[in-house]
Amino acid sequence: GDVCEDRISNFPDHIRRHILSFLPIKAAVGTSIISTKWRYFFASISTIKFDGYLMSGLTERNLDSFKNFVDRLLKFPDQVSLDCFWLNDIISWNDEDHNFDVSDWICAALCRGVKEIDLDLENLGDILPALLFTCHSLVTLKLVAVGSEIKVPSDVCLGNLKTLQLSNSQFVGDSIHRLISNCHVLEDLAFINCDFEYLREEVNIQSPSLKRLVLVFDVIEFENIDYVVVINAPNLVYFQYTDTVVKGYTLTNMKSLEKAHINIWESDSIDCETSATHLIQGIRNVRSLSLTTDKAIFLTSRLPIFHNLIEFKYDSHAFDGIETWLVEFLHCAPNLETLTLNFPDVAGTRRKALPIEVPSCLSFHLKEIEISCFETHIIEMVSYFLDNAMVLENLIIRMKGMTVTRKTKVINQLLQLLKSSKKCLIVIL
Repeated sequence: GDVCEDRISNFPDHIRRHILSFLPIKAAVGTSIISTKWRYFFASISTIKFDGYLMSGLTERNLDSFKNFVDRLLKFPDQVSLDCFWLNDIISWNDEDHNFDVSDWICAALCRGVKEIDLDLENLGDILPALLFTCHSLVTLKLVAVGSEIKVPSDVCLGNLKTLQLSNSQFVGDSIHRLISNCHVLEDLAFINCDFEYLREEVNIQSPSLKRLVLVFDVIEFENIDYVVVINAPNLVYFQYTDTVVKGYTLTNMKSLEKAHINIWESDSIDCETSATHLIQGIRNVRSLSLTTDKAIFLTSRLPIFHNLIEFKYDSHAFDGIETWLVEFLHCAPNLETLTLNFPDVAGTRRKALPIEVPSCLSFHLKEIEISCFETHIIEMVSYFLDNAMVLENLIIRMKGMTVTRKTKVINQLLQLLKSSKKCLIVIL
């Protein structure tokens, strides 16, 4: 034991610091009793994470010493730059009982050249210091601010910010546009269940540096869908979008797009098909598309040709004529290689005969088909695929929760189907 302890104690400071950064804060502080060499060393750690567990054990008596401890930790005179300051708890940090000066803590972290700030707090809007929005050391900023309004000052400038994730926050006026346009190297942007109620004429994201964009709106609460989503991000590689179909989409310059996850729901109050067409037109360069819908929102007669699409995953609640829709979609993806389908059965769905003209991707490119939630009612569709997919290598069938007798029956049905591709394996999971 002694030898090990000595060996670690003799490591250079930056390595000891790195080791400490993996420990929970309590354990890191605990190292101060090892020897004089370790006594104040914990104060130079570069990752400071506080969460609710820390608070649960604190008595009134410990409270002041805890405050002093944090102050000393954050204002450590050695000025080791801080990699990460992480504060996560819904209740304790900012209520009447404790009343920590969280704003002061954030400022102290910013003064130590912090690279990442991750805050998950109620009433966050009231305590964010203006300094947060002009900090040049920040590379990553993640804010979860349930019920808080985030006020972005007019002189916002985050020159090195690459990742910005905002959840459950509210924004007023043009604060979002101001924020994005003053982050000149921003690569990764996420808005998750944020409330743009005040600027809901248009959600406007223009960024030449952006590579990843996630827009997730709370589908349950769509009162106002009378707005337009405008995106101009010529270097975007990944796009994830969840919402009800809104009034309009202007997606320009998505030439670099490789992967898109579109999770979209019908709304009765607008011309769904026209809007949805503009959305899908905007992402037509995509190589891998995952699409989840509740109806055939995208009219196949108005789909673009997806020349680059090689992977398509489709999740849907089965609707009338889903097979026809799917085959028509495949006509728009001439180079598709992998198809993944997942549609749970909906009672009373009428099956339509599949169209005769075979999509060219089935004849020349489709190598793998995977079907989850397999039920007997789609055996005809499987038969159609096996019949027409000339270069198919794998048909993967997932049968969740079927009884053994039912499974055996389905397997026998599957094995009797004719295959056009001699090298096709049927894999049953």
